[in-house]
Amino acid sequence: MPRNPLKIQKSQKNITWHSAKINQEIRQSLIGHKAVTIWLTGLSASGKSSIAFELERCLLNARYMAYVLDGDNVRHGLCRDLGFSQGDRHENIRRVAEVARLMNDAGIIVISAFISPYREDRENARHIIGDGRFIETYLDASLQICELRDPKGLYRRARMGDLPDFTGISAPYEAPEAPKLRIETGALSLKQSVDRIINYLSEHGIIAGC
Repeated sequence: MPRNPLKIQKSQKNITWHSAKINQEIRQSLIGHKAVTIWLTGLSASGKSSIAFELERCLLNARYMAYVLDGDNVRHGLCRDLGFSQGDRHENIRRVAEVARLMNDAGIIVISAFISPYREDRENARHIIGDGRFIETYLDASLQICELRDPKGLYRRARMGDLPDFTGISAPYEAPEAPKLRIETGALSLKQSVDRIINYLSEHGIIAGC
């Protein structure tokens, strides 16, 4: 699926997009599955990382190429220069979406685990990755449930004022209005949540089964 750059800055006007000699149909037939980005969004402690890595394990065990882009992990390298202001959050998601697109081009199923609290950022990620590849998956757990879990103690620190711009407490979370998948992680087990995603991938012909 060749893609032209969205916009090229004047300082980059001599940059040219080079298309691969192997198209996506051939790549897909060699790999044996379609490449998509499963974009997990939800409050902190809604289950994003747990679901992402368990889903990755299941897919790899079934011999599908999959990789997790985790919110904490990318801030150790790719996004280590970014904070948690609204502007930095925008840039964080933009960078991740660009990486996910490249990995999809390589034929990999990407599992993206980011709070990504703003609808505008998720829409931008959809635009970068491509609507046909972007599976917005809302992990729906109430603030109360997430605070009760609070495995890192972040909500407690946010309530004490130690963490400014913390989503759900001092910064907003804009829930998806029409996600492709909505999983009530406050009520479902880890296995049930992962099974919901695997069933979706199977039903939509992305994988043959798991």
